[in-house]
Amino acid sequence: MSNLKKFYINGQWVTPSRANDFQVVNPSTEEICATISLGSEADTNAAVAAARAAFDDWASVSKSDKLALLRRLLDIYKARSEEMAQAMSMEMGAPLKLARAQQVGAGSWHMEGFIKAFETFEFDTPFTDTEMTLREPIGVCALITPWNWPMNQIVLKVIPAIAAGCTVVLKPSEIAPLSGVLFSEFMDEAGFPAGVYNMVNGDGIGVGSQLSAHPDVDMVSFTGSSRAGKLISKSAADTLKRVSLELGGKGANIIFADARDTAPSDGAARCFRNTGQSCNAPTRMFVEASRFDEAVEQVKATAEATKVAPASEDGSHIGPLVSEMQFNKVQDLIQKGIDEGATLLAGGVGRPDGLNRGFFARPTVFTDVTPDMTIYNEEIFGPVMCMMPFNSEEEVIAATNDTPYGLTNYIQTSDTEKRRRVARRLRSGMVETNSSGFAQGSPFGGYKQSGNGREGGAFGIEEFLEVKAVSGWND
Repeated sequence: MSNLKKFYINGQWVTPSRANDFQVVNPSTEEICATISLGSEADTNAAVAAARAAFDDWASVSKSDKLALLRRLLDIYKARSEEMAQAMSMEMGAPLKLARAQQVGAGSWHMEGFIKAFETFEFDTPFTDTEMTLREPIGVCALITPWNWPMNQIVLKVIPAIAAGCTVVLKPSEIAPLSGVLFSEFMDEAGFPAGVYNMVNGDGIGVGSQLSAHPDVDMVSFTGSSRAGKLISKSAADTLKRVSLELGGKGANIIFADARDTAPSDGAARCFRNTGQSCNAPTRMFVEASRFDEAVEQVKATAEATKVAPASEDGSHIGPLVSEMQFNKVQDLIQKGIDEGATLLAGGVGRPDGLNRGFFARPTVFTDVTPDMTIYNEEIFGPVMCMMPFNSEEEVIAATNDTPYGLTNYIQTSDTEKRRRVARRLRSGMVETNSSGFAQGSPFGGYKQSGNGREGGAFGIEEFLEVKAVSGWND
């Protein structure tokens, strides 16, 4: 990538208005792997101006022409998928096998889902014999994405926004920016008109805040922490722009006594995937009391068998945490769990044996965790899980809902009616049951402090549209 220190604005790779180098660290080695530039307000303004100037023309482009560009982008994405896998593995520590199959795969899977939804999406629908409902693009959209699933989140924002007819300014995470630069190369190669897609690297305090408050930005779509989501909402309030948020989580995995035998070990592996750096990770495991002791042994064995290794190794293992800051946060929370009286079942503080360099954490499991403990309540964003027994359906529903978050919860039971009954009572935007994954185009998003709005398929396109009622359409 020759454009690492440039921004993509108005169809061109441009030099920043002033130098502001930022070093990207490979979390497996703690060595600098790239240098990017962080944008200034002048760069932000230039990108927003380009998007504003391109909006009217892009909004009027036909669906067939937009679809042709999106299909070309998908072809380029697939053809250059190995470049993307290597970039994400280096920047945020995803092992190559995970990077190729799931990190890259999430992007192409969602892109395919948006194309299918867009093909049949109706922007103009009759309301009565004489009234028409029009769905029109909201305008210029600022898209602020995280480091933990870079392509998943970039695709979930960029593709529906431009399909809806919006123009965009993307700010990828400065911690893992390589994939965002590469994606911008794909957009350029696909041939989108100048100004439809723009990308400026920067941090949250700088470019992120500038975009959130910018009077010519009509909408902000943000994925990240609940803390940052609150700040963005406050910053956007002065201009009353729409804000769509996909934030943190503290997912519960409810394992009833009649769940399949491997449910506890499968749940632990799901928690540790991506080194626990997923907002929808099932980090609180509630097990019906009659199976709790057995589940404890299964989870302990799973944690101890989970290999931790550098991202460059090609195998089934977990990699490092993304940064020194994240490593220190996870270490502090593990220590807090110990200090507050939880029982350490597996893992603990420090790096795994044999790893003296890199931001590697030990897969960690606590038992004897109570609702007043920090590790029960706070999103840790690392390979750390809490296990608690329960005695009744009512008890576990109350415990699951006892959190400010509401993104994804999980249910494991062979009783269909119980599974449906419990799912209805869980206060979360998604409930995964018996490890049955969600379909392409399914709405992704949360309740409460896990955010608002939905991403994916037709739901994602709807996020970037205004609704207009027109009377007398057929008069």
